[in-house]
Amino acid sequence: MTGKPAVLITGASTGIGAVYAGRFARRGHDLVLVARDFLRMNQIADRLRREACVAVDVVQIDLTDGQDLERVEKRLREDEHIGVLVNNAGSIAHGDFLDQSDSGITGLIALNVTALTRLAHAIAPRLAMAGTGAIINLGSIVGLAPEFGLTLYGATKVFVLFLTQGLSIELGPKGVCVQAVVPTATRTEFWERSGRDVNSFPASMESAELVDAALIGFDRRETVTIPSLPDADQWKVFEAARQAMLPNFMQFHPAERYRAAS
Repeated sequence: MTGKPAVLITGASTGIGAVYAGRFARRGHDLVLVARDFLRMNQIADRLRREACVAVDVVQIDLTDGQDLERVEKRLREDEHIGVLVNNAGSIAHGDFLDQSDSGITGLIALNVTALTRLAHAIAPRLAMAGTGAIINLGSIVGLAPEFGLTLYGATKVFVLFLTQGLSIELGPKGVCVQAVVPTATRTEFWERSGRDVNSFPASMESAELVDAALIGFDRRETVTIPSLPDADQWKVFEAARQAMLPNFMQFHPAERYRAAS
């Protein structure tokens, strides 16, 4: 066990989650890896124990299963060594919204929204009490661009962004860092499992580059990190425009343009 807080990473068996595991291990953090693929996680764990000399615990979990989810929540509430949660696990449905099944919709929301929220809720009180720690939530650029399609998936990622921004306002003053990482299309098995070809996209990023950029944002304590955005001022302008509207949202009467003509 190291002197640094342990990091619990969901979806840690491959892709972005596996890269996060390697990067935090090299920073000297013990790990708790959570995913369904026990074999892959064990392979990652064995390598990181050997290369980084950290403790790695492997927990085989399906976060869409209620009992499994409760096990992880319990761990986050009770294990005081865990000081960072990386909410990376997520899925995407096949086809367009009209093609998706009821069970597919339910499963997508259960993983991308419900599990992510409950895990953040499980660890947040303990971190706030300690006055330290971090929650990293993986969003998606799709949540900022309905024009990209992927309607349901994008909607879940809008939730992730809003939740993160709200938690940052609540928990930041208590010493807890809350970050939303907003990736572009990233070259992982995620897209293959959804039946989509990542090579068909205008551009895609390697997961290692994505995580390295995200960790720079994490070290800077950014609330929102968009690794693919070349001009940070564009996000600042976007946020400034939203802030400028805030006083106008709360009114006694409808805006003049919505009043019936006399």
